[in-house]
Amino acid sequence: MQIDIQARNFTLTNAIQSHVNRRLSFALGSRDEHIQLIRVRLSDINGPRGGEDKSCRIQVVLPKLSIVIIEDVETDLYTAIDRAVDRASKNVDRRINRHRDNRRSLNNSQTQLFT
Repeated sequence: MQIDIQARNFTLTNAIQSHVNRRLSFALGSRDEHIQLIRVRLSDINGPRGGEDKSCRIQVVLPKLSIVIIEDVETDLYTAIDRAVDRASKNVDRRINRHRDNRRSLNNSQTQLFT
């Protein structure tokens, strides 16, 4: 699973990068064969003014399926990362299961045509 992490308006520390990698590996590692690329964009929207402005945007590229894009904004960057990863994981599961169910349905209908 290829993960691309970039930060805007703040310095990307090793701790933040490690946290993102660990959370993504845990949440999406079992679906590695379905995932081509994960892009993570972290940003501090308001800069030093503070407020609810830490953004985590995750884009998961699933070959032959649509791209999953999730964004979460919180006052704490780690909370934004955790929530975005959780939502991305659920969405990826949903897309993969939907694709699998559609393929099964198609195979069953084709089998019925030949019997």
